Amino acid sequence: MAGGITEFLLKHTGLCPVSFHMPGHKGSELYRRLGYGDFLEHIMDCDITEIPGADNLFQTEGIIRETQEKYQNLYGVKKSYLLINGTSGGLIAGILASVEPGGSLILARNCHKAVFNALTLGNIKPVYAYPEEEARYGIAGVTTADEIDRLMREHPEARAVVLPSPNYYGICSDIAGIAETVHSHDGILIVDQAHGAHLKFMKDQPAAAEDCGADIIVDSIHKTLASFTQSAVLHVNSERISLPVLEDQLQKIESTSPSYLLMASLDLNGDIMREHGTSLFTQWQENLDVFYREAEKIPGLRMLQPADLQSGSMDQTKIDLDMSALGLSGARLEQELMKHDIFCELTTGNILMCMTGIGNTQADYEKLLAALQEIAEQESRGDRMVQDVPRDAEKPKHTKLSENPAKSKIPWNKKRPLQDTAGEKETEDIRKCSGRICGTSIIPYPPGIPLICPGEVLDDEDIQYVLHLRKRGEKVIGIDEQNRITVISNRR
Repeated sequence: MAGGITEFLLKHTGLCPVSFHMPGHKGSELYRRLGYGDFLEHIMDCDITEIPGADNLFQTEGIIRETQEKYQNLYGVKKSYLLINGTSGGLIAGILASVEPGGSLILARNCHKAVFNALTLGNIKPVYAYPEEEARYGIAGVTTADEIDRLMREHPEARAVVLPSPNYYGICSDIAGIAETVHSHDGILIVDQAHGAHLKFMKDQPAAAEDCGADIIVDSIHKTLASFTQSAVLHVNSERISLPVLEDQLQKIESTSPSYLLMASLDLNGDIMREHGTSLFTQWQENLDVFYREAEKIPGLRMLQPADLQSGSMDQTKIDLDMSALGLSGARLEQELMKHDIFCELTTGNILMCMTGIGNTQADYEKLLAALQEIAEQESRGDRMVQDVPRDAEKPKHTKLSENPAKSKIPWNKKRPLQDTAGEKETEDIRKCSGRICGTSIIPYPPGIPLICPGEVLDDEDIQYVLHLRKRGEKVIGIDEQNRITVISNRR
């Protein structure tokens, strides 16, 4: 009997779980239903290397080029590149191809950690664009064109801009307006569209970055569409990008042993888009419409809707649930849904985000609705399931976030002056680090957005928030099991 990872995966599969987390294919049923089961049956035999006829990811002349051209045509861009280490690799390569070593980059402060890794690799100086805040939930909202224009005027040396849209919660910035602003300053716009690979194909969702003038767009095909985890595509959408320079950066970042299984899944996803896309996306949107309409009838349940946003638009394939009116935090709601074998993507404060994908079926949405209705009824009656923790444990002190939004505020969007990170680094108990300069990023995962970046000074609020996450058992990159972090030595 297998152990470790394999045992866990087989046991989880045995639950017949409902997936509202990435990847978007949601399991083998989609491939089998659409006639691609033969690939799954022979998957181990398809795990090869660059044998004759198999082409080469870093000098595409055959079958890999054909798949790249498939995506180029699907998204209507100048050129597409397959990525086998996710959007992270594409973002890093795109940034290094757009910013000279030692140069400056304007980036939204809520970018994924991959963007911050690119800063380190390229010795690039960050200029932070701070997104607006959705105060009700204490989460980052849109990055505005006005903020980008201001920063490009104040920092004319920064010729490139990068931001995520949609963000993890589905909030989309005005990419068309930002692209116009960036180009008016003769700059390059890179959009991390990891969560929006589907936008190009869905009529009732915000416009895709490919249609809004962005120069480089990176799509995590695996997050919402039908390819395997860790597969993505980078699109070049203008003449502002040097293809030879970009290709050189890609071959530096990506593995020299690229997975043909990942590339094959990208190829199959492309075929699915071409042959079945219209019906799949129509059904996806119809399922969402029904879900939102029925979920609004559940007492005590709120959902983040376009009308709730201060600005920007909303990709509603991300279902942001809030049952705080019934005394349930996002983490507690996640626990309740897991009792129904429903697994979700992300909790932040009182939000539980369900990431829908092209593989979700009508039955998945019906099961989620039924579970939410049951949870609402049981909370209203005050008779939680017997295996639950006591009712007085970990219960929010507030009932509605609108009454006291400060209690849900998360310290992501603070404006901190950057300090010099030169000199020795040391590890120290985070509880002793108030006022210290952070030496490496501290990153709650998910969502993978650095809470504290190198050169930023920690304060008591940051420390208490990180300790709160650790106490809840959440993953935080940059802090060890003894709650130690890396800071700049005071002896420098």
